[in-house]
Amino acid sequence: QKWVDVHIPLPPLGSRTRFRIDPPGVGGECIVASLRFEPRTLPKEPAWPKARAEQVHSNDFIIQSGDVKLLHSRQRFGGFVFSVAGQTMAVGSTNQLLGYESHGEVNWINLSGARIQKVSKTEGKITARAQLIDADGGEWTIEHRFSPGTVDGTIDVVSSVTVSKDRDVVFLPLFFLFPGAGFFGDKKGQALFAGIEYLAAPDASSSEADILGPGSKRQIPDYRKITFPLMAIQAEDRYIGLIWDKSPEFGAVFDSPDRLFASGGHVMGIVFPGSDGDNRPDGSLLPYRSRKLPGGNTLLLKATVVGGRGKSVVPAVKKYVELRGVPHRSLDSTARQTYLAESARGWLESEIAGNGLFRHAYWPGGTAFQMQPAADAPMFMEWLALNTDDASLSQRLEAAARAAIARVSPAEYDESHVGHIVYPVGSLVYGNVEENAERALVRGRNILPRFEPDGSVRYKALPGKPDFGRTHYAPDANGLTAQLVVSVLECATECGDPALLSEGLRLLRALDKFDATVPRGAQTWEIPLHAPDILSSAWLVRVYTLGFELTEDSRYLERARYWAWTGVPFIYLVKPTEQPIGLFATIPVLGATEWTTPDWIGLPVQWCGLVYADALYRLMRHDKVDAAIRKRLADGITLSGIEQVYSAGEGRGLRGLLPDSFNVRYQLRNGPAINPATLEADAIRFFGGPELYDFRVFRKQGLILHAPGAIVNISEADERTVLFTVNGWPKEPYYLLVVGFRTRPAVTLNGKKLLLSSPQVYDDKNGRLILRLEGSPQVTISLDETEHSGFQNLHLEEYGWNSR
Repeated sequence: QKWVDVHIPLPPLGSRTRFRIDPPGVGGECIVASLRFEPRTLPKEPAWPKARAEQVHSNDFIIQSGDVKLLHSRQRFGGFVFSVAGQTMAVGSTNQLLGYESHGEVNWINLSGARIQKVSKTEGKITARAQLIDADGGEWTIEHRFSPGTVDGTIDVVSSVTVSKDRDVVFLPLFFLFPGAGFFGDKKGQALFAGIEYLAAPDASSSEADILGPGSKRQIPDYRKITFPLMAIQAEDRYIGLIWDKSPEFGAVFDSPDRLFASGGHVMGIVFPGSDGDNRPDGSLLPYRSRKLPGGNTLLLKATVVGGRGKSVVPAVKKYVELRGVPHRSLDSTARQTYLAESARGWLESEIAGNGLFRHAYWPGGTAFQMQPAADAPMFMEWLALNTDDASLSQRLEAAARAAIARVSPAEYDESHVGHIVYPVGSLVYGNVEENAERALVRGRNILPRFEPDGSVRYKALPGKPDFGRTHYAPDANGLTAQLVVSVLECATECGDPALLSEGLRLLRALDKFDATVPRGAQTWEIPLHAPDILSSAWLVRVYTLGFELTEDSRYLERARYWAWTGVPFIYLVKPTEQPIGLFATIPVLGATEWTTPDWIGLPVQWCGLVYADALYRLMRHDKVDAAIRKRLADGITLSGIEQVYSAGEGRGLRGLLPDSFNVRYQLRNGPAINPATLEADAIRFFGGPELYDFRVFRKQGLILHAPGAIVNISEADERTVLFTVNGWPKEPYYLLVVGFRTRPAVTLNGKKLLLSSPQVYDDKNGRLILRLEGSPQVTISLDETEHSGFQNLHLEEYGWNSR
């Protein structure tokens, strides 16, 4: 048994109110030991004084680190200005209140009236101190110590508070910044509060564009919802940010624009007591109850002000990672086999499978997901069968895989799936490659009518569904568009049709208009188009990685890198609680389903993160600069997914499945339970393969290659010859698909010339080569001297891109 104290704020209740308690999960025993009620009242807020910046002068105290400079008044506590690359970006305030309870009332003290205010500079460090005596004789000492950080563009801040007697504190400002106040004002380019807000220029924080009602108020959220401690404002091609040591003791305050202290800019700061989801509404500066600050003890906050040049908040995220790093996680040697066994149980023993058919997800008594044929399920089972050490389990998996693939139409091997991560690999394992390639051509062409002539995709509400675009300031969004461009390009690379490939690259070029924007709009089956979204980051990374692979244009790679960073604020890089599961869990969107419930802020949905991790894994092959960071992120997300999987005793028929969402506070899995495919796609990479699928573009020869296994030992001898090895994972013979030919090639297999006759196929009309292989053969493809690359006929230059 595990006892949990739960505090639930309730609205005013009428007479004869009745309660129903719904225990979590689908089985077991839940005991309610006691239930009691107490008044829920907030202390009355004071008339908050307007934030007031001190006039500073060139002869005041100065600290500089890279582009960040601190200029501090010689006389006034809180009288400081931060500039970045010569532009004033944020100020402090000399006009802040401290509040504590005494004799049932709240006493408020303005720090501007402190009897002693002293500022000094010693050995390159600035110390500002305020000392005051409250109405009950308590002596307070509040101090800020500033020093250059260990990394350029950072200034460390240590804020300490000591009071001589116990005080029941309701509001104690530890450190505040007011970006824009008195300078660029309440305008901005972007703003970020990691895990809480991700704002573009037109956006205001705590708006109802993504959540309606009280949930929209996020000025001082439950600390568990913050994915990592970073707040930032970007404007004037620069950013200013605040990083702190996250703790339940501290509450993080963020408002853009600042409607709390009327600074005329924005606000980000840290207060005591903290915000834990129980002690205040997320939009209230004051808690329901005071928090004792023991007399003689020192309350200590360590923080860092960061700044630099940037056209988005991405450089602030990079700076956070540079300072704090990405956690590294590892598993013991038994973890791989344990995972394989659990994933196998999901396929073989859970309620998502039956009679060779599969559900996408299952939940007892919940939404009925229909059974369907699925080619990815038997493929994943066959991979498990070949890699598990359990011979009996392997036999069961093989038998189930045979029964499952028999239920799938051979023409749908590449498109029939129940997982969220889809590769065109089913036909490469089971055959009918040519027919599946033709269907890819049809699918790709059928997507094209979704695009406007300028390459945009306008959101259109579905009949009977809400208009999820009504709160967005544009008719389209990058996540909505990118996933369709991905589909067009992936269909084009499978079928090899030059016209479809050319059109896909044109549509990719049209995504330029979203450069340096906020990822949003990929989940409009239930989420507002406006909502910031990690799935949008995933699709944008994927589409630009694919664009780089096809063109080798470095600008595509740079865009893929940008969008990879935009997904980081959705990932818990700091443990949200002391519970075992939570690190690297991923928030899906900063919004709510149909603007109401569930509210997904602070509620991880790991399948969304797994799609993002898949995009990172694909990018890592080309992104040498940040490859180690990408790998830690993707591995961490995958490991968190493995930890979240239902285990024995957590609901009949759910073992081995991935919960739709996970409550990090109470470590609860929420249904419906999702089939193992999405997690397994990333787990294969996490555990080191063998690779399920590989894709390569040989631009010199104008060829695109698909294989069920890693393509290695690549050598492009000249523009007419390519040599490689395929490490195919299937036990049975498998197929290799190469597209982009204009004349019949010459092929050698392990040094011997191969006749292109059955079972080998060369499709002269469509320029496709299909090879039936076994094991890990070495393949050489040579083109006739008159052969010209299919890519050279794409005329990429007319879209503003070089072909190389």
